[in-house]
Amino acid sequence: MTEEKTYIKASSIQEALQLAETHSSHCKFIAGGTDMMVNKYQGNDTTQHLIDISGIDELKTIRKDDTYLYIGSLVRLSDLKKNSDIATEFPVLLEAAHAVGSPLIRQTATLGGNILCENRCIYFNQSEWWREAVGYCLKCNGNVCIATGGKKACFSEFASDTAPALIALNAKVKLIEPSGERVIALEELFSGDGIKPKTIGTDCLIKEIILPRGQAFKAVFKKLRLRETLEFTSLTTAVSLNNKNDLRIVLGGVDPKPVLVKAKLNDNKEDLIKKAIKGGRAVDNDMFSRTYRRDMISVFLKEAFALLNI
Repeated sequence: MTEEKTYIKASSIQEALQLAETHSSHCKFIAGGTDMMVNKYQGNDTTQHLIDISGIDELKTIRKDDTYLYIGSLVRLSDLKKNSDIATEFPVLLEAAHAVGSPLIRQTATLGGNILCENRCIYFNQSEWWREAVGYCLKCNGNVCIATGGKKACFSEFASDTAPALIALNAKVKLIEPSGERVIALEELFSGDGIKPKTIGTDCLIKEIILPRGQAFKAVFKKLRLRETLEFTSLTTAVSLNNKNDLRIVLGGVDPKPVLVKAKLNDNKEDLIKKAIKGGRAVDNDMFSRTYRRDMISVFLKEAFALLNI
């Protein structure tokens, strides 16, 4: 017997968590839906129960204290630019948010949703009849990775634009789940497994994104894509330097999770570029070839170092 599909609108965080517990692993939270609904239309997402959290005002606030800036997970990408603190202290986040989709999408998409958007692959993100014709891959219950021919690992690409910028800014996230709240580094959300790329369960919500203040970040964001709008990333780079001479290099689009290289200002830049390239497990599952994207890592990082004058 087929399980009944439901769409439930939660009015509070507590209600959302209770609903998630009730429906266990067959549910997902939805807010803007700009990524999830496309995947459902293509048959790539078969979630039975959707829990709408878009009406929870507690998740839509931006606040600060002397140490941190706190951005609610449901703040829309288009609204980030309205906050003067973000514009002053973390302008690279605005660049990253502006790189997402089109103006219409940014009016609906949320920061938390973009952080958690599903990994992508040209052999997976197709219509259901296309995938059936070419053969199902590991990410849709097949027995082989079409991109590599391997049977053990999926290399779907980490696709968020905002997450690399936030990781470069040393962001943390506050998670809330039935067992309570906890704070982790943003990069710890991602497993590196292309099939199950997140480390959190379906009963876990991102409550807010936490950015450290007073570090005088200088940062450069770059994105490789076929078209200026709409396209998901083929390579994202975010490089930051703070007032303690901490250098953070983050790559997206070339591995199932963000690639993070931590360094110091005076570290050899060529060695850092090699380390970043080595960290990405890019395969030929993108409109651009693996070789070209790996070459562009070096190009983007050299440009970023020049712009940061390091």
